[in-house]
Amino acid sequence: MVWRRWAGVRPTGIDRICLAWQLHYSAQSQATLVHQRVQTILSQAASQSLFHLLAEDSPRGHFRRRFIGWALRHAGTLLRPLPGGGRLWLNVGHTGLNLPGLADWVAAAGLRPVLMLHDIIPITHPQHCREGEAARHGERVAMMLRIAHAVIGNSQDTLDTLSAHAATTGQRLPANRLAVWPGTPHLGRPAGGPAPDTDDFIILGTIEGRKNHLLLLDVWERLVAAQGQAAPRLVIIGRRGWACDAVLARLAAGGFAGRVEETGPLSDDAIAARLAGARALLFPSFAEGYGLPLVEALAAGVPVIASDLTVFREIGQGVPDLLPPDDVDGWADAIMAYAAPASPARAAQLARMARFHAPDWPGHFAAVDAFLTGL
Repeated sequence: MVWRRWAGVRPTGIDRICLAWQLHYSAQSQATLVHQRVQTILSQAASQSLFHLLAEDSPRGHFRRRFIGWALRHAGTLLRPLPGGGRLWLNVGHTGLNLPGLADWVAAAGLRPVLMLHDIIPITHPQHCREGEAARHGERVAMMLRIAHAVIGNSQDTLDTLSAHAATTGQRLPANRLAVWPGTPHLGRPAGGPAPDTDDFIILGTIEGRKNHLLLLDVWERLVAAQGQAAPRLVIIGRRGWACDAVLARLAAGGFAGRVEETGPLSDDAIAARLAGARALLFPSFAEGYGLPLVEALAAGVPVIASDLTVFREIGQGVPDLLPPDDVDGWADAIMAYAAPASPARAAQLARMARFHAPDWPGHFAAVDAFLTGL
């Protein structure tokens, strides 16, 4: 969490989970500082001060100054690690799990790790990840299976994938496991009455290989060739990531008659405004551990067309329309069906939304609290 705030990176789904857990558990917790050079448990005073600092919504420069001041004030306790005393170590961000000496530190500190797994995509789909990430994440997952007192998955599909990986590799699978969906950020409709309908279709998330933006560019190339300016519009929201050179080259080359827009990262309010009048959120990923944009959109009353992934069947609760992530014809047909002014397909999904229950943080922590009490 310190590193993300220091770098000024906009919060990802994992970042939001880390902050939610900090806010829920910080009053009864101490902080762990896990780094290549040091792993330590901080004093109560240093921990509470750091928790308060991390919870502040402040610019990067302000955070950096405050953090340096915090480190100087508590330098003595940073160098005097405290024993864990058999307590639970809650790590929900994969942080430090690939450090070679982590298992020795956990044993010496007397900790019982409760670790959250978000996905093992770098292992199952290395072709869509950054170079070297498969090896790094393989080390994280191996460490998790080695030291975890309990594992929490962000979906049942994530835990099932972990179980299959452990069986294939002959590694120990912790007996204590819990699948629990994270809370859903509220992307409410903008104030000032209902948003005007648009012909926009939105894809939301970091531009990276596994998000499958290329499929949508293939679809829009076809739609623009057939309809020109009458084609619906594709809005790409998110920062540029990795394994996406082909996508960026296609965007730079143009040829979409102004019917494809890349916005870069946006604030939650700006995302809500864009989604409010959209025909649908598009989510053609090859792999996901959870899929926060899907539940965000459905919670905001926006239809979703997504890949037919096991996890999307789980979290979508039968509401979205699901298609193979390589079916260009199927995606083009579905998008045009939803683009129609009085779309039966879109109306049918809006009707199904009545049974959708957006996961929330109270429900999340009710399940986790009971699980931790049992441990």
